Amino acid sequence: MFGKKIRLTLAAGALVVGTIALTVPGEAHHSTAMFEWGSSTELKNVTVERWVWTNPHTFLYVKDAAGNRWAFEGMSPSHLARSGWSKRSLAPGEKIDLTYYKLRDGRRGGFNVTVTRANGDKLEQLPTRM
Repeated sequence: MFGKKIRLTLAAGALVVGTIALTVPGEAHHSTAMFEWGSSTELKNVTVERWVWTNPHTFLYVKDAAGNRWAFEGMSPSHLARSGWSKRSLAPGEKIDLTYYKLRDGRRGGFNVTVTRANGDKLEQLPTRM
C-alpha cells in the first residue's frame, strides 16, 4: 500500500514537471561563428531589395551596381526598435551604404553592422561602447 502511494506521487510529480517544461518557452542560442566578427567591411551604393522584420533576426537583401545579390542578417526586431529602427526603416529601391561582418565561407553577405541612407542618416545594429 505504502509503495503504491509513493509511485503515484512520483508519477504525478513527473507529470507536473513535464507539463511545466513543455509550457515554458526555451531560449535558443544563435552562434556568430559564421561571421568574421569585429572586422567590418563597407559596401557602398547598393539598392534595398527587401527588408525583413522578423524574429529571431532581421534580414536585409540588397543588390549592388553589378547586379549581384547580397543577404545580411541583423539583430532582433526588439533590439533594433530600442535603437530607432522599425519595420519601415528601409524601403525597396532605396539606395544605401552599409558596413557588415563578412561570412567566413565567402558568400555575398554577412552580419549587418550599420546602414547609412542617402540623406546621411545612420542606423546602427550593434550597441556603441561608451
